[in-house]
Amino acid sequence: MKYAALTREEMCRVIEGKGNAGRVPVLFHFWLSPETFGHEAGRVQRLMENYPHDVQVMTLRVPDVYEAPADDPGYRWSYMDRPTGKEALDDSGFIEEWDEQADAFFADFPSADYPALIPEAPGDDGRYRLCVFWHFLFERFWTVRGMENALMDFYLYPDRVHQLFRRLTGFYKRMLQRAFDALHPDGVFTSDDLGMQTGPFFSNEIFDAFFAPYYKEVIDFVHAAGKHFWLHICGNVSPLLQRFIDLGVDVIHPIQKYCMDEEEAARACGGRITVWAGFDVQRTIPYGTPEDVRREVRYLVDTYTRRDGRFMLTFGNQITGDTPIESLEAVYDEAFAYGTKKVAQLDADR
Repeated sequence: MKYAALTREEMCRVIEGKGNAGRVPVLFHFWLSPETFGHEAGRVQRLMENYPHDVQVMTLRVPDVYEAPADDPGYRWSYMDRPTGKEALDDSGFIEEWDEQADAFFADFPSADYPALIPEAPGDDGRYRLCVFWHFLFERFWTVRGMENALMDFYLYPDRVHQLFRRLTGFYKRMLQRAFDALHPDGVFTSDDLGMQTGPFFSNEIFDAFFAPYYKEVIDFVHAAGKHFWLHICGNVSPLLQRFIDLGVDVIHPIQKYCMDEEEAARACGGRITVWAGFDVQRTIPYGTPEDVRREVRYLVDTYTRRDGRFMLTFGNQITGDTPIESLEAVYDEAFAYGTKKVAQLDADR
């Protein structure tokens, strides 16, 4: 392996704005699964083995919507089996009427004390340790109610939204305390896609009233334990960037290309939040040439790299199996080579 993984201390320095490591942190493995590539899986696996991953990922087993583990039939978000006609993802909600179903739902809410929620702790190899769980508030909300109902509930059933978010917040805090005690992570990653291609799903006023208090409670809880809070949030969330900074989000991903202006985001975020920039997976890497890929890597590195750190590189979302292997090879090679060169240039210019 040509490059060594960054240490926990180097990663913390970058995230906390205390300076760069020897190169830009690269976390491509996070969004790449060799099995996605079928008969080319071995080639992708070998590529991944040739480059380090700068975090040690520990995934928490949060409940599924309908499927429950054999040892705890109640460990799922739904209190019922999947209703017929609910195959569409954005229509997967199981609560059709709050007035009729809320009591049963909240009475059967899953417990964060489920033993298998916490994975076995991996050995400490000196890398930054990241606890991962998916679907924070809005993403969990619409899997409970369906997208259309969820967006209307802020106006029609505000008390039920707060009731759900309060229960979720309690679940997450208990889950994270168990994870802190057993896994000793350096940071916590979660996801909450609040953006469409053109802007957030709702106004800043809705965010402030319904999301901000619970975000702050969980983020403060994570910070009180000495950990960082990482947030994946797809779409154009430019109007919410300042709010995430004020709430204390440490790392934000992906600053989605063709939705947000990278240079404007770099100015807005500079020195106040770490940008975990997501390389475009919608157009550039599946359809561009390897040279297009290399050019985009250089653009991202040039746009976001700062003397105080605050920049890491990854993919914008999960890599799909139609991505050319040559483009994957190009993105890895250029990210490590140019990311090293850029940091060296900044150090030399001091």
